[in-house]
Amino acid sequence: MVTALLLAVAAAFCFALSAALHQRAARQQQPRRALDPRLLLRLLRSRLWLSGWLPDSAGAVLQATALRFGPLALVQPVLASGLFMAVLVEAVWDRRRVRPRDLTAVTVGTVGLAVFLVVADIRAGVSDPAPSRWWGAGVLAGGVVASCVAVSHRLTGAARGAVLGVASGVAYSVTAALVKTVVGRYHGDLVTVLVDWRFLALLLTGLVGLLLNQNAFQSGRLAAPLTALTLTDPVASVWIGVTVFGETLALTGPRLVGLGLAVAAITAGIFLAGRSSEVSRPAPHRVEPS
Repeated sequence: MVTALLLAVAAAFCFALSAALHQRAARQQQPRRALDPRLLLRLLRSRLWLSGWLPDSAGAVLQATALRFGPLALVQPVLASGLFMAVLVEAVWDRRRVRPRDLTAVTVGTVGLAVFLVVADIRAGVSDPAPSRWWGAGVLAGGVVASCVAVSHRLTGAARGAVLGVASGVAYSVTAALVKTVVGRYHGDLVTVLVDWRFLALLLTGLVGLLLNQNAFQSGRLAAPLTALTLTDPVASVWIGVTVFGETLALTGPRLVGLGLAVAAITAGIFLAGRSSEVSRPAPHRVEPS
């Protein structure tokens, strides 16, 4: 458990750095509709965007390793600390001192996560769920993503970024669950893993999440999409961990009250971080397509 926790924290920092790089690059491109592949084609020619894949790749390796050592319902909530780290990364990037509200957001959110991990007493479930267990989660997740994409067509600015952030958070939670089961099924036979439906589904959900995430980054400042993604991903992951992998949480007696307070602290930290980042980030220059 301790190994998984430390790996997840390291992955969260890598993802925070990657998000800062990708958001700046995405906002330099012409806005596109959700799931429009032309955005990725343009970003592939951006050095800033490509450089963001260095910390992102490191984070993915750390996340996959953490999922091998710990339950999904432990690893994914810890990754939520990436938002609080992004506040600090943003301050360094903008060459300014960290504001008291930033530190408050980091402190409140981190304490909330710590309390959640201690009180929840998360117990691992199965490492390789039966295919039938995936159907319900897949249908519900697909419905949420489709609904968010449909609603985003009628929104602009931060509201659109937040809605697409929710959609990408759901997609990434499903991807993380598939990473866990694919890694758990690997026993030296790489070909068997690569042709398995779980690996193909992982590639699909990962691509959908990437498209939605970059599209969300184009809609206003970093705070709105990253806050929505950060809040959605662990909630969806805990639900998938319980329903698909059979992971368990301690939801009885005083622990239930503690979990409620922890979730409130996490939500408050995310809200404060989002508000702080939104106020401090200057509007970037937009590059029109040639």
